[in-house]
Amino acid sequence: MLKTIIQASQKFCTHQMREEPLFHDNLSKEKVLITYIDIDTHDKQKHRVYIATCSKFMQKISKIFLEEEEESDVETLIDMALETTNLIVGSAKVIAEQENHNSYTINTPHFKKYDIFDFEYDELKLLSIGKDTLILAIKELN
Repeated sequence: MLKTIIQASQKFCTHQMREEPLFHDNLSKEKVLITYIDIDTHDKQKHRVYIATCSKFMQKISKIFLEEEEESDVETLIDMALETTNLIVGSAKVIAEQENHNSYTINTPHFKKYDIFDFEYDELKLLSIGKDTLILAIKELN
């Protein structure tokens, strides 16, 4: 399942941000905007997908989508983090369906906190564009 989320995040960066991301596994201790979205697979499994971004990464996304020249406030960055989570996981859902993987439905994204990423997870991958990072993590809830 993380594979399709990684593919979707790569497409997001390539097509929306116009930059190629690098992937790695080193989790840093920087503060990030942490969102999650729960998914229900068709074989009755539940997972929580965490997407966490540093504020600079989210600022880039905010500038692209909102075309604002000024720095966005925290509320705007949270809204953009929620929208990014929805876009990436929604795209991953389509990829899973097209590749005939375990399809799933997605729920509403939620903002958790702006702090270090300290949640339990089963799988994790970091994506970076320059020094800006995006954390992708998944945890089975069953």
